[in-house]
Amino acid sequence: MSISGMFLILFLTLHLVINLTSLISREAYETACRFMDENPIVQIMVPVLALGFMVHIVMGIILTIQNRKARGQAYKVSGKTPKVSWASQNMFALGLIVLGLLVIHLGHFWAKMQLQHWMGNEGENPYDLVKTLFSNGWYVAMYIVWILALYFHISHGFWSMFQSIGMTTSKWIPRLQVISKIYAHIIMIGFMLIPIYFFLGFGQP
Repeated sequence: MSISGMFLILFLTLHLVINLTSLISREAYETACRFMDENPIVQIMVPVLALGFMVHIVMGIILTIQNRKARGQAYKVSGKTPKVSWASQNMFALGLIVLGLLVIHLGHFWAKMQLQHWMGNEGENPYDLVKTLFSNGWYVAMYIVWILALYFHISHGFWSMFQSIGMTTSKWIPRLQVISKIYAHIIMIGFMLIPIYFFLGFGQP
């Protein structure tokens, strides 16, 4: 789970950098998308990161089922139990939200652009597609819910993956928790800026 979680972090960071170019100009975003489609290194890296992302999701489901079977009941927090964050208690539910909305998102973007190129077809113009989808209030609301779920999932998962593989000490855990919050905020704000920008009509013609 921890190692595959690193794939999720890299996957999100790469896509945030690419997506933020849409706020610069139409030409910048179309150039970035073309780079993603044509660069051989990226062509190898993106599927590998995506596979790691999927492994993370599948492992999360498997481990959650195993843990609940081992306990015989859902985990309960009592007054004597050390304080556990809301995100930590709901990682499985958050992961399911991320997965469900990710499938919808990929069906609207990846399937209409990169997948079409792989199949030898002409994909839709990336900038026009972003403008069209993010002019829909329901889609923007769904996207924001997705990013919020990602925020809570990452805010706990980022630092805990280092703890799980034994790379932390009691001294470093609080520091990693702060870094985790900072990174989660960057991801949340960065991804949210894009739908809000286009929904408010700031996109180029």
